[in-house]
Amino acid sequence: MNNLSIHLRDAVLEDLPIIVSIYNSTIESKMVTADTSPVTVESRKEWFDKHNAKRPLKVVELNNQICAWISFQNFYGRPAYQATAEVSIYLSEAIRGKGLGAKILEIAMEECPVLQIENLLAFIFAHNVPSIRLFEKYGFEKWGYLPGIAELDSIKRDLVIMGRRIVE
Repeated sequence: MNNLSIHLRDAVLEDLPIIVSIYNSTIESKMVTADTSPVTVESRKEWFDKHNAKRPLKVVELNNQICAWISFQNFYGRPAYQATAEVSIYLSEAIRGKGLGAKILEIAMEECPVLQIENLLAFIFAHNVPSIRLFEKYGFEKWGYLPGIAELDSIKRDLVIMGRRIVE
């Protein structure tokens, strides 16, 4: 998978159904999102519309098929945090565990200076060890820990905030 060429482009509204489908495919695992049931395309339109040139939503294409997406969102919504963003990466089931997440994270970090992002955050469940290891591999550190903040199938789950300073 590492030798394959991927293409990132800005998402358009017509991409939202596949973006939602990829997102919904992660819910059952209870590893990635705190949503407990599938979301609808309609329910995600407001989220989609919040993305812009400085906080884009991009789709990842492999062989002309959308296989993943990446979202940059403002952190906390206050002016003093304008140089900090949250990144979310979601992969379709078919390409998980094949190294594409690493490639997408590399590209995301390369885009940060253009997006005026100095600090990049990822919110990851503590039991999602593969994602935590991926972010650690790229220099992210544990900047925060929220014990028992989510309940999934009657199990309290911890949330780790992984962070990295992209620009000093």
